[in-house]
Amino acid sequence: MKSIGARLALWYAGAATLTLACLFIAGYYLLEIHLVSGLDLLNRAQFAQISAHLGDDYAALSPPVIDTRIRETTNYSAVLFFITIDDPHSPIRPIFYSTNLRGQAIPDVPGQRVFNAQMPGIGELRAGEFILGPFDVTIATPLNGVREAMRDYSEICVWLLTVMVAISFAIGLGLSRLALRPVRLIRETANHISSDNLSERIPVAEVRDEISDLARLLNQMFDRLESAFDQIRRFTAEASHELKTPLSLIRLQAEKLLMHGNLEAANEESVHVQLEEISRLSQIIEELLFLSRAEARDIDLNLVRQDPETLLTIRSQDARVLSEHRGLQFLHTHQGDGAVMVEPRWLRRVLLNLLANALNASPSNGTVTLRSVMDAGIWRVSLDDQGPGVAAEFRERIFERFFRLAPALDIKETGSGLGLAICRSIISLHGGHIWADAAPDSTGLRVVFTIPAAV
Repeated sequence: MKSIGARLALWYAGAATLTLACLFIAGYYLLEIHLVSGLDLLNRAQFAQISAHLGDDYAALSPPVIDTRIRETTNYSAVLFFITIDDPHSPIRPIFYSTNLRGQAIPDVPGQRVFNAQMPGIGELRAGEFILGPFDVTIATPLNGVREAMRDYSEICVWLLTVMVAISFAIGLGLSRLALRPVRLIRETANHISSDNLSERIPVAEVRDEISDLARLLNQMFDRLESAFDQIRRFTAEASHELKTPLSLIRLQAEKLLMHGNLEAANEESVHVQLEEISRLSQIIEELLFLSRAEARDIDLNLVRQDPETLLTIRSQDARVLSEHRGLQFLHTHQGDGAVMVEPRWLRRVLLNLLANALNASPSNGTVTLRSVMDAGIWRVSLDDQGPGVAAEFRERIFERFFRLAPALDIKETGSGLGLAICRSIISLHGGHIWADAAPDSTGLRVVFTIPAAV
């Protein structure tokens, strides 16, 4: 079982049932001993009654007199008692036996005064041997009632154990859920905590136990993580901001060199390369600064109510021009009615980043397809390319910073590795989600994002 609660419930049910079974077994033997002791008491009581009927002169009585004095009494109790009287010195043995014995003598067990005896046609008896002067009186009582009572007891115990298993398992589940509630709270809180929400902490109970100690330890770890993330964000933002000024100066100086026109052709080409790299580095710095601000939730969105179909129609014109320039075909469709609250310039950036990746991955004469659906209060946009696709284990990692696919893949150009990370941050700021999947109609990649519809 994967669930700790289920295992705890099972262990509780097993322990409770095993304990009850041990008690039932002990009770079985104690009850049997008690019932058999009751039969022994009945035998002694019957012996006392026989002694009273024989009188004080029992030692001088002949067998016929003995038979006369106790026959009537033994006939009345024939249902419950089997009786024999034996005189070791008499040639007639036994000198008396009850009619229910059918001429059989109760077996004797040497050295024992009380014992169990098995008699054909009668069954198992509980016998007691008593001494009355010269006579040996053996009185036996049927054990059938005891055996039936023990069988009934066993059946009841089995049913009770079955019920006990079910009830104890249900109680165990309830107790385990109650006991593991702090653990579930820790799990839920830990799931909520991310790089965008490191300030949330696990509620800690006032009671001092192992779970509360674990919660405190985790909160301390989250404190350290939040501190480390804040330092990284501050460093990224400050470094990005500080690098913009020297890069601008370097760019200005390089442009001045080109404006004078005194450079040789080779040197002029080198300056152009420097300007391109400076532009690329400036773009990376701008993107890092944006990501740092987005993760810190330091970007205020100017949300505007937009019709998705109108929004995509406008952007599809730019997408079609870019696609034709690459020798590709761009298609887009929209279904459903509704509106969304978005900031158009940030959404345009998402669409352009996704389109650039799709165009870069698709082969010549390929097709890039944009599908938009408004349904159930969700705006869903997917972009499919016909490129080599991305392996399943990399589809989540492509949204990480600076992650690039293996060079062996047929990718025309490589970007900064921040485009999809920026897309995720923008979609997250809009309260949506973005992910990658395999394109169902080709070997390519499908990137999907969803944004809640406007109320």
